[in-house]
Amino acid sequence: MVTPSDVTTPDTASAPASKRPAALDAPRPDLPRIVPRRHIGRWLTAAAALLVFVMVLNSVVRNDAFQWEVVGRYFTTAAVLDGLLLTLWLTGVVMVLGFLLGTPLAVMRLSANPVLRTLSWGYVWIFRSTPLLVQLLFWFNIGALYPTLGLGIPFGPQFVTVKTVNLLGPTLTAVIGLTLHEAAYAAEVVRGGILSVESGQTEAAQALGLSRRRTLRRIVVPQAMRSIVPTAGNMLIGTLKGTSIVSVLAVHDLLYSVQLVYNQTYQVIPLLMVATLWYIAVTTVLSAGQYYVERYYARGDARTLPPTPVQRLRGRLAAVRTRLSAATAPDAR
Repeated sequence: MVTPSDVTTPDTASAPASKRPAALDAPRPDLPRIVPRRHIGRWLTAAAALLVFVMVLNSVVRNDAFQWEVVGRYFTTAAVLDGLLLTLWLTGVVMVLGFLLGTPLAVMRLSANPVLRTLSWGYVWIFRSTPLLVQLLFWFNIGALYPTLGLGIPFGPQFVTVKTVNLLGPTLTAVIGLTLHEAAYAAEVVRGGILSVESGQTEAAQALGLSRRRTLRRIVVPQAMRSIVPTAGNMLIGTLKGTSIVSVLAVHDLLYSVQLVYNQTYQVIPLLMVATLWYIAVTTVLSAGQYYVERYYARGDARTLPPTPVQRLRGRLAAVRTRLSAATAPDAR
């Protein structure tokens, strides 16, 4: 039953809070009190997961078998830093060359020409079907298959010949093998990104008279980057860790440099921890860079960009300061 006191007239509803009757702002005893739901299971699960994390962290930090003093002593030695620089160089070169080769392969895969489409599919099929270690060993033993390489007329005389034994060293072999392997995956990443763009975008560009090349470069690729960047970031991190496989070719990357040290000192565990910590540090930096690149290419997809971790931290600190000031305001008065 509605009583006259429960009815709010338009004048009182539109009046400022300071001019309303106190009875309108007073709590209603006849209405149930709203209580937020308590997620007991969620809090118990979080507490159990945090306890397990603390136990694992404690077992690692306090375990004398890791020999943390040895880890600190070898963490910034010249041999380890040289191996780290070679790993970073190898990762950067392989990613750039892989996408430079993979992008034309992706365009060929989407071409209307059946020959180009078949050749691109065959390349991706071959290099994705064989393990990376097998490919590297094949390239390392290329001298047994092709002792000389020549430049001349196809199926005719050769003008320049080079012995492959003197041409391909361990580092160059690693670059070639990793690049060809990476290009197959990069081609599929680029192709998936291009296919994620709506066909109406291409049709609108064709209606405006834009060429196919300009449509791909100015309209399709910028929109496809939203799908390409996350997968390319994962490929970059995977390549960084995958470069450790070149240690079988005696390339002085981070892992091989660490192996040379512990083969002399027999301190295997602490030296492996040195390599692990460097991989974690570099991967963390790359993950942070990937986040900001994804945020950059998301500008046209969302009205407002998601806040960065620094912005979230500032917002939470501002909220805490507001609550503290609100709590201390009555005491000040």
